[in-house]
Amino acid sequence: MISIPARAERPPNQDNKLLGIELLRFLSSVAVLIFHYQHFAFVGTVETHFVASQQPFFSLFRLFYSYGFYGVEVFWCISGFIFFWKYSSVIANGTMTGYVFFVLRLSRLYPLHFVTLVFMALMQYVYFSQHSTYFVYPYNDLYHFLLQLGFASNWGVQRGDSFNGPIWSISIEVLVYALFFISLKYASKRTIFIGGVALAAALIQVFKVSEHPLFPCIMFFYLGCLTAIIYGKSTSGTMAMKLVTIAALVASLGIITLQNFVDIKAKFFLVVFTPSVILLCVTRIRETRVASRILVPAGNVTYASYLLHVPIQITVVTIFNYIDFAVPVYSKIFFVLFLVGTLALSHWVFEVFEMPAQRFVRRTLMPRRGQIPRNT
Repeated sequence: MISIPARAERPPNQDNKLLGIELLRFLSSVAVLIFHYQHFAFVGTVETHFVASQQPFFSLFRLFYSYGFYGVEVFWCISGFIFFWKYSSVIANGTMTGYVFFVLRLSRLYPLHFVTLVFMALMQYVYFSQHSTYFVYPYNDLYHFLLQLGFASNWGVQRGDSFNGPIWSISIEVLVYALFFISLKYASKRTIFIGGVALAAALIQVFKVSEHPLFPCIMFFYLGCLTAIIYGKSTSGTMAMKLVTIAALVASLGIITLQNFVDIKAKFFLVVFTPSVILLCVTRIRETRVASRILVPAGNVTYASYLLHVPIQITVVTIFNYIDFAVPVYSKIFFVLFLVGTLALSHWVFEVFEMPAQRFVRRTLMPRRGQIPRNT
């Protein structure tokens, strides 16, 4: 088994799931699902006669309908927190090799990506045969299929979005995984270095040196790392925990208040708000049996729901078109069925496919390396 040495900056229950993180992962995934609900109004790559304010439960979910796209940035920040929390010491001290780190990420991400990619390729062909255009994402050729096959769909060599479009954020994040490993292995895991990387990525965006999505991903991921460092230090005592909680509460309320007077771009609003909310959730949401039974499964469905919701949408739209029936995009019942159905299928896929496939890949690629920690 890969041992994780005890460190002062790490929480004592580091091998357990933090329920606050599971809650945030779930809410972020739901935000993306609701934001992409509008896909049901697409004919090909264009929305037709769509009135956003008439979407189901619009007043209740207005924030998600309007800004759910930014759930991706929240995911990136959460990933940085989790990766630093779990891997910082074992990478820095050489206990975990690059090969093991690579296999852990490959086994977690690739099986479902591959299956959904192949499924979307088939369904885009079927959809094209009905409409002479593709569904939502227009570039569904061999070149873009090969890019997606190598997780390279958004590295800057693509013509546009293709196949299972949401994979774009994972495509960017795998580059940051590599940067994370290299920086901890060969540079430093000290707070000043982690903060410097986040700041450099932020400045690149502020001064518009590059608009590549890699830099927002680096910024939010390393902000998540900084958040994990702060959380680790807060576990040293009750007073430290209280101070961190108060600071996080003040920061989150402060940025919300400031937003009422100054127009802050959503991305930079989240730079303050997301780490603050992460800290509030991990310090205030306590582990109980009931909470674990609810929040752990909720967190487990996030990756599957992210990759499955567009395949579900193209399937539903294709079936409705085949029976010559308009998709009831403004129906509350239809909305609930889509949301609940996607989450239920995601839970089933996690248990029946994701975890078995993950174990199979790890046993195959690391047959002599002992047991691998669960949920890595």
